[in-house]
Amino acid sequence: MKRTSGPVQRVLNHLRALTISTLLLLLWAPSPASAASASEGPLIVDGSSHIVVMEYEAWFGPKAVTFQTSAAMPLLQSADMQAVGGGYDSADPAVIEQHVAWMEHLGLDAAISDLTNNVSCIFNSEWFVKKYVPNCTPSFRIYNQTIRDNTGNLYTAWTKLGTRLKLIPLLGGIDENVLFRDLDGKTAFEKEVEYFGARMQQNPERTVIYQGKPLVLIFLGAAQDPNRSDNPLWFQIRKFLRNHPDISRKYTFKMMAGYLDSQPYLWLNQGTPDGPVEINPEYGFWSWVDRLNTSCTLSLCPYYPSYNQAGPRVENFTASIATAGQNGWGCPNSNAPPYCPDDALRFGEDGQYDTFDSFMAYARQLDPIFLIIHQFNEFVPPDEGWDANTDDDSEPANLWGPGALEAVRRQIWIYRHGIGAESTTGLRNSVRKY
Repeated sequence: MKRTSGPVQRVLNHLRALTISTLLLLLWAPSPASAASASEGPLIVDGSSHIVVMEYEAWFGPKAVTFQTSAAMPLLQSADMQAVGGGYDSADPAVIEQHVAWMEHLGLDAAISDLTNNVSCIFNSEWFVKKYVPNCTPSFRIYNQTIRDNTGNLYTAWTKLGTRLKLIPLLGGIDENVLFRDLDGKTAFEKEVEYFGARMQQNPERTVIYQGKPLVLIFLGAAQDPNRSDNPLWFQIRKFLRNHPDISRKYTFKMMAGYLDSQPYLWLNQGTPDGPVEINPEYGFWSWVDRLNTSCTLSLCPYYPSYNQAGPRVENFTASIATAGQNGWGCPNSNAPPYCPDDALRFGEDGQYDTFDSFMAYARQLDPIFLIIHQFNEFVPPDEGWDANTDDDSEPANLWGPGALEAVRRQIWIYRHGIGAESTTGLRNSVRKY
């Protein structure tokens, strides 16, 4: 189609430039010896740490989310997904092993285990569902509980592989009903905390310890009401935790929200930014995704990503492959969309990962305790996305091949070694021989 020919050609050019060793990455798996020596207990994070985390979803399978509405199709495939059009099952041991191998190759420390949607539908009773969650049909409930099971399975599966990688739970704080009590007197929020708590207790070597306790993230969605008098959900959750010390004393909770770049009422300093914006510590939201577009002239532009300060260090910064503008990717007609002028696309003019490279330049400047990368494998329609430029995943897929992995790996290597982007001799010399 006309609207995809340019980006597709750039992908083909990028694939032609890949080395044989990069292509063979698709077949690489860690040796038993390296796996056996890689797991060394919980990861202790303090004010001197430099942790790199990938956003990750284990949502896919015959009875869970499929790939058929996604702009991209993953290169990995599972036999039990062929009847529904292809893709992979997140419970497939071969897929899990390959994902671990890829993430180790990237040089990550941890991944986020995402179970954020339909939490009450997953964890609460049929009575509760009928009363408060009318869209939670029996089939939809099974569908979401499969996603829960896939996500929980990562803890034992990764432990069996002996990987050094950790998992950070991401809970759902999107729906107000997660704080409504069920017949057993518990909320869905409590039940999700208990679900992940049990898996961290059974697999302590998967855990990230921050501020002396296992780290747990809570996803709030995008726009946040800053006014406590409105009793927004983020404020309700904080009150709940304050009133339940039996939970709050066990875990370190941090809240994540999206597009903080466009919510100046949450910033420490108001006004038009000329660089990354600090979130007011009274909110302290971590970023799930932020925009970066310094040249757009629309309302709320220019966009700069957000960060949090924790004492002398930046606590959190999130880097993205690509980000949509205020109105999505395609403007103004979603049936025949050109790119929106405030998008930040995957590829630059030369087919390189310009948006991600720009984010990572700020990451090197800010030097955060937690650098989060958006993202590995969400594979959902990104607004009205239709090509590689309008998708922010990095897992090898038909629209961009394995090139995204190497682009991310290169920037992580530069970030860890504290050098300029132009100095990559060490990276080239360090590439695994296949």
